[in-house]
Amino acid sequence: MAIVLVGSRPSTVDTADEVVVFAAASLADALREIAKGFEARTGHRVVLSLGGSNDLARQIRAGAPAEVFVSASAERMDEVERAGLVRATDRVDLLSNRLVVIVPAAATAVPATAEDLTRVRRLALGDPQWLEKRGLWGRVRDRVVPTLDVRAALAAVESGNADAGIVYRTDAAISRRVRVALEAPPEDAPRIVYPAALLAGARRPAARAFYEHLRSREAREVFPRLGFEFLPAR
Repeated sequence: MAIVLVGSRPSTVDTADEVVVFAAASLADALREIAKGFEARTGHRVVLSLGGSNDLARQIRAGAPAEVFVSASAERMDEVERAGLVRATDRVDLLSNRLVVIVPAAATAVPATAEDLTRVRRLALGDPQWLEKRGLWGRVRDRVVPTLDVRAALAAVESGNADAGIVYRTDAAISRRVRVALEAPPEDAPRIVYPAALLAGARRPAARAFYEHLRSREAREVFPRLGFEFLPAR
């Protein structure tokens, strides 16, 4: 489990606490920025554990000491809720995103349609849902370079270990070594929702404060600037 420490605890704050946040790897840049602002305002310290939503959900169900979970998959959050680790009242659909196909920036052979991915020699992805929905998974699965999450898929294309990859639009935007070949049409791609939740075992007020901070004015500025679509509260 990769732990990324964000900031440090100010020595002048006697009541400072620590918040352990498990979050999808695609949120890394946004959450680092949001966490720094939260730390500066409150004096608390945020510990981010970033990875694939499936792996993070598994760790939470196994007893990992997370207090806030931000998933790139509603299904993974559902699993945690069914395990009794999330209360429905402490869960919100926070963000949305788009799937894109990326290739190396200097690539000359560029897929123009989803069907073109069946001719890609090495394809990196973290989740096959879109290809399954298009009925293409059986034709590409032998070409897939499996990765743990979308950031790993991005890295595979950047390094030349894959000729194309399927990642989120926000991941493609942070790299100069790849370019977007095509965007998955909304009507074809699975709906991407990032739910956020305060885990039932969280006892410290700082955990709830950070969970609520995810819908603060500051967060509403950071997420869209980095390409995420902020979902309205229901």
